[in-house]
Amino acid sequence: MTLIKSISGIRGTIGGNQGDNLTPIDAVKYAAAYGSWVKSQRDKDTYRVVVGRDARISGNMIQQLVMQTLVGLGINVVDLGLSTTPTVEVAVELEHADGGIILTASHNPKQWNALKLLNHKGEFLDAASGQKILEIAEAENIDFSEVDDLGKIIKNDAYIDLHIDEILDLELVDEDSIKKAGFKVVVDGVNSTGGIAVPLLLEALGVHAVKLYCTPNGEFPHNPEPLKEHLTDLMQMVVDEKADFGIVVDPDVDRLAFVDENGDMFGEEYTLVAVADYILKNKMGNTVSNMSSSRALRDVTEQHGGQYTASAVGEVNVVSEMKAQNAVIGGEGNGGIIYPELHYGRDSLVGIALFLSHLANENVSVSVLRKRYPSYFMSKKKIQLTPELDVDAILKAFEEKYSSEDIKTIDGVKIDFPENWVHLRKSNTEPIIRIYTEAKSQQVADDLADRFIKEIEEVANI
Repeated sequence: MTLIKSISGIRGTIGGNQGDNLTPIDAVKYAAAYGSWVKSQRDKDTYRVVVGRDARISGNMIQQLVMQTLVGLGINVVDLGLSTTPTVEVAVELEHADGGIILTASHNPKQWNALKLLNHKGEFLDAASGQKILEIAEAENIDFSEVDDLGKIIKNDAYIDLHIDEILDLELVDEDSIKKAGFKVVVDGVNSTGGIAVPLLLEALGVHAVKLYCTPNGEFPHNPEPLKEHLTDLMQMVVDEKADFGIVVDPDVDRLAFVDENGDMFGEEYTLVAVADYILKNKMGNTVSNMSSSRALRDVTEQHGGQYTASAVGEVNVVSEMKAQNAVIGGEGNGGIIYPELHYGRDSLVGIALFLSHLANENVSVSVLRKRYPSYFMSKKKIQLTPELDVDAILKAFEEKYSSEDIKTIDGVKIDFPENWVHLRKSNTEPIIRIYTEAKSQQVADDLADRFIKEIEEVANI
């Protein structure tokens, strides 16, 4: 059983002992710390926080605890009920709220849940804000409101529809072309809120949606991380239904992957590549993804005359770099689309609308579209080290060893070779170095990862 306290939120397994898991007491403790932080940011008479959740079995319990804690702090709560992470982010902006909380553990199994914390812009907290909330929680010196100053809960279940309306209003969402194309699409909603939101979006765009696992009961029918090995039912159903393609999202709908008309994976890394290609064809500009994402985005960006920049891993880092570079599109290679014309957060719904627009305008099959992009293959491995080893010193040794190459050190050590790259990162919670590589064949990517594992063992004398 686990409780992970980090600057990006509180994540843990349900049940067990306080402080070791995400128990009701822990949910209240960290909700109170967040609420106190919200009130410290602005001197106001009233405060408002948006709260929504995915369909996890524990979601309603955790949401009630969180909302009532905020009420006890004198904060008004906008209760979205079952929602998506990007919908809550959009709602914070539209409500002019002081913050937001999404109750979801993303792609983790059903025994997990989490409090994802947003600022008044509907964006994830930066490191300093997250650290401050952790400090408030540990100090346990929360000033709750008196009886006449308690907050109120305002229910609003319209925000998924409002989110979709905002998407349909975007200039580059080509509603007419999508409707004319007459697409048929299979949707795997992993029995969470994607099963609500994605079919509603497709219906609004005139797309025939075939539902697979779209009952939002939190009973995930497969591992909820949208990877090939978990999606055999979707891949088969696309073929059986003679659909144009398949869509799968994670439980909180901020990761997006496609299956082509033949039942083959489009490639999660290529979700962002395809959407960026469409955006850049219509609006010249720059792009950003994190350092562990595919080089294909760089290639496509440069083909369109833009500049590509890699950020440190983590959505907040991608968003920060996108703002610095004035990027027109960005995201992460795990299928996370960040389109600033709507908001600065990973959003599967806007990703679907833009992908459909691209496909309708190109008038080709999904498999043909995929072949237009450069093919790269990734290997993701890790090496366990003993606790007494200095991981930072090991990474520094690689920085010096490969100093003649194109090296970036904003997040571990990334070495860009002419034909491939390797990214070495340390875990924040255990003595592990993660080794990510990319090359033009799977064999070369795997061999490169194995080579660096051996080099790490030599440097560490293990």
